[in-house]
Amino acid sequence: MRIDALLRDARTRLPPGEAELLLAHALGHSPSWLFAHGDDTLDAATLEGALRLIDRRVAGEPVAYLLGRRGFWTLDLDVTPATLIPRPETERLVELAMKRIPAGDAHVADLGTGTGAIALALASERPGARVIATDASAEALDVARRNAKRLGLPRVEFRRGDWYAPLAGERLDVIVSNPPYIADGDPHLVQGDLRHEPASALASGADGLDAIRVIAAGARAHLVDGGWLLVEHGYDQGEAVRRLFSDAGLVDVSTAQDLEHRDRVTLGRAP
Repeated sequence: MRIDALLRDARTRLPPGEAELLLAHALGHSPSWLFAHGDDTLDAATLEGALRLIDRRVAGEPVAYLLGRRGFWTLDLDVTPATLIPRPETERLVELAMKRIPAGDAHVADLGTGTGAIALALASERPGARVIATDASAEALDVARRNAKRLGLPRVEFRRGDWYAPLAGERLDVIVSNPPYIADGDPHLVQGDLRHEPASALASGADGLDAIRVIAAGARAHLVDGGWLLVEHGYDQGEAVRRLFSDAGLVDVSTAQDLEHRDRVTLGRAP
């Protein structure tokens, strides 16, 4: 089969733009190469591999897992089924955190780091900061460490453990987290890309707030005076998260919206 014929067929089965990405990946070239070599004929083995990749996407497997990469902030990150797929709305959390990291040798923690997306984005923008990234998953930490090494960000330290457990006795200037915040049993968990992502990174209790409760409650013990906690959450959870922050003794509590004007990040400061 010729490349242009395969591309035409893939476009009838996939959403716009995905056929080019997947075929370029399968053939080991850029999308622009496909158009310059449309009349090239594929050998049987290469064709079989490309068709298998298309079939996996048609079956619902996320593009990020099929490609093994996802762009986030200014970074190109390795992604595997052991990690949550970084999403554009989480860049709002990075933007807000950057404004609150003190100049110089600041101390920052990213709880539940996954691919390392948030921690590595902050480290790339604030090279003087010491960043600690925690996660309960050894597999996720392996991915994050690999990303840090490839991106040349050696000041990020990775520690295994649940939320604050790896930070015993330490106080930080800024703590950030994109924790699981979907309610157990939410129908979205069995739809789309979410079906393939790790459940532990998505769902958290009957109302989706179990992890955020833990993070809010432990903040005062791990923030310096005036230090900030910033947490991503669902569009309909802003009021509940603000209440959790206030109950935990944080002040200047507010919720910021994402680019689609939905509540996305709640932040508060230790007195």
